[in-house]
Amino acid sequence: MAADEEDDEAPDRRPSRGKAAGKGSDAPSGSSDAASGSRETEESGTERAARRVSAPRAMRYAAEQLQELLGRAPESVSAVQPTEDGWMADVEVLELERVPTTSSVMASYRVTLDEEGELMSYERTRRYTKGQIGQS
Repeated sequence: MAADEEDDEAPDRRPSRGKAAGKGSDAPSGSSDAASGSRETEESGTERAARRVSAPRAMRYAAEQLQELLGRAPESVSAVQPTEDGWMADVEVLELERVPTTSSVMASYRVTLDEEGELMSYERTRRYTKGQIGQS
Protein backbone atom coordinates (compact mmCIF):
# COMPACT_ATOMS: atom_id res chain seq x y z
CA MET A 1 0.00 0.00 0.00
CA ALA A 2 2.81 2.47 0.78
CA ALA A 3 4.15 2.11 -2.78
CA ASP A 4 0.67 2.83 -4.19
CA GLU A 5 0.39 5.94 -2.02
CA GLU A 6 3.75 7.21 -3.31
CA ASP A 7 2.59 6.71 -6.91
CA ASP A 8 -0.61 8.65 -6.20
CA GLU A 9 1.44 11.56 -4.84
CA ALA A 10 3.84 11.75 -7.81
CA PRO A 11 1.46 13.64 -10.18
CA ASP A 12 0.84 16.25 -7.44
CA ARG A 13 4.57 16.89 -7.05
CA ARG A 14 5.10 17.29 -10.80
CA PRO A 15 1.92 18.90 -12.14
CA SER A 16 3.41 20.29 -15.35
CA ARG A 17 4.78 16.90 -16.40
CA GLY A 18 1.75 15.02 -15.12
CA LYS A 19 -0.61 16.97 -17.38
CA ALA A 20 1.48 16.61 -20.52
CA ALA A 21 2.93 13.13 -20.15
CA GLY A 22 0.46 11.40 -17.87
CA LYS A 23 -2.87 11.96 -19.59
CA GLY A 24 -4.83 8.73 -19.55
CA SER A 25 -1.82 6.64 -18.42
CA ASP A 26 -3.52 5.49 -15.22
CA ALA A 27 -6.92 5.87 -13.62
CA PRO A 28 -6.01 8.34 -10.83
CA SER A 29 -4.31 10.84 -13.14
CA GLY A 30 -7.01 10.42 -15.77
CA SER A 31 -9.72 11.27 -13.26
CA SER A 32 -7.78 14.25 -11.92
CA ASP A 33 -7.13 15.49 -15.47
CA ALA A 34 -10.85 15.46 -16.18
CA ALA A 35 -11.39 17.81 -13.25
CA SER A 36 -8.28 19.94 -13.87
CA GLY A 37 -10.28 22.99 -14.97
CA SER A 38 -12.18 23.20 -11.72
CA ARG A 39 -9.28 21.89 -9.66
CA GLU A 40 -7.27 25.07 -10.20
CA THR A 41 -9.95 27.25 -8.64
CA GLU A 42 -10.59 24.90 -5.72
CA GLU A 43 -7.00 24.33 -4.57
CA SER A 44 -5.69 25.51 -1.24
CA GLY A 45 -2.95 28.12 -1.07
CA THR A 46 -0.37 25.47 -0.15
CA GLU A 47 -1.07 23.41 -3.26
CA ARG A 48 -0.88 26.50 -5.47
CA ALA A 49 2.44 27.53 -3.92
CA ALA A 50 3.84 24.14 -4.85
CA ARG A 51 2.89 24.89 -8.47
CA ARG A 52 4.96 28.01 -9.05
CA VAL A 53 5.09 28.75 -12.77
CA SER A 54 8.37 28.29 -14.64
CA ALA A 55 10.53 31.23 -15.75
CA PRO A 56 9.56 30.92 -19.45
CA ARG A 57 5.88 30.81 -18.54
CA ALA A 58 6.31 33.79 -16.19
CA MET A 59 7.86 35.72 -19.11
CA ARG A 60 4.89 34.92 -21.37
CA TYR A 61 2.36 35.79 -18.67
CA ALA A 62 4.10 39.11 -17.92
CA ALA A 63 4.06 40.11 -21.59
CA GLU A 64 0.46 38.97 -22.18
CA GLN A 65 -1.01 40.68 -19.15
CA LEU A 66 0.91 43.91 -19.69
CA GLN A 67 -0.31 43.98 -23.31
CA GLU A 68 -3.88 43.59 -22.06
CA LEU A 69 -3.47 46.58 -19.74
CA LEU A 70 -1.55 48.90 -22.08
CA GLY A 71 -3.09 47.93 -25.39
CA ARG A 72 0.40 47.69 -26.92
CA ALA A 73 2.29 44.54 -27.88
CA PRO A 74 5.55 44.07 -25.96
CA GLU A 75 8.73 43.94 -28.03
CA SER A 76 10.60 41.68 -25.59
CA VAL A 77 11.10 40.58 -22.01
CA SER A 78 14.57 41.76 -21.05
CA ALA A 79 14.74 40.25 -17.56
CA VAL A 80 12.94 37.79 -15.33
CA GLN A 81 13.83 36.80 -11.80
CA PRO A 82 12.17 34.87 -9.00
CA THR A 83 11.06 36.66 -5.85
CA GLU A 84 9.76 35.34 -2.54
CA ASP A 85 6.17 35.85 -3.69
CA GLY A 86 6.46 35.01 -7.39
CA TRP A 87 8.30 36.67 -10.27
CA MET A 88 9.55 40.07 -11.39
CA ALA A 89 10.08 40.80 -15.10
CA ASP A 90 11.18 43.76 -17.20
CA VAL A 91 9.14 44.10 -20.37
CA GLU A 92 10.10 46.37 -23.28
CA VAL A 93 7.20 48.07 -25.08
CA LEU A 94 7.07 50.29 -28.18
CA GLU A 95 5.26 53.40 -26.94
CA LEU A 96 5.56 55.73 -29.93
CA GLU A 97 6.46 54.63 -33.44
CA ARG A 98 8.45 57.15 -35.48
CA VAL A 99 10.36 57.30 -38.75
CA PRO A 100 13.17 56.42 -38.74
CA THR A 101 12.52 53.51 -36.39
CA THR A 102 15.65 54.30 -34.39
CA SER A 103 13.84 57.40 -33.09
CA SER A 104 10.79 55.41 -31.90
CA VAL A 105 10.12 55.71 -28.17
CA MET A 106 10.45 52.55 -26.09
CA ALA A 107 9.55 51.99 -22.46
CA SER A 108 10.69 49.43 -19.94
CA TYR A 109 8.05 48.20 -17.51
CA ARG A 110 8.73 46.32 -14.28
CA VAL A 111 6.02 43.68 -13.85
CA THR A 112 5.41 41.78 -10.63
CA LEU A 113 3.63 38.42 -10.80
CA ASP A 114 2.46 36.13 -8.04
CA GLU A 115 3.71 32.52 -7.98
CA GLU A 116 0.90 31.41 -10.30
CA GLY A 117 1.77 34.05 -12.90
CA GLU A 118 -1.03 36.54 -12.16
CA LEU A 119 -0.06 40.19 -12.53
CA MET A 120 0.10 41.96 -9.18
CA SER A 121 1.62 45.29 -10.23
CA TYR A 122 3.51 47.10 -12.95
CA GLU A 123 5.35 50.37 -13.34
CA ARG A 124 7.21 52.12 -16.12
CA THR A 125 10.82 52.35 -15.06
CA ARG A 126 12.41 53.91 -18.13
CA ARG A 127 11.72 55.59 -21.51
CA TYR A 128 14.30 55.71 -24.28
CA THR A 129 14.67 55.88 -28.05
CA LYS A 130 14.96 52.59 -29.89
CA GLY A 131 18.37 53.57 -31.26
CA GLN A 132 19.76 54.32 -27.81
CA ILE A 133 22.41 51.87 -26.67
CA GLY A 134 23.55 50.99 -23.18
CA GLN A 135 22.20 53.73 -20.93
CA SER A 136 19.98 52.62 -18.06
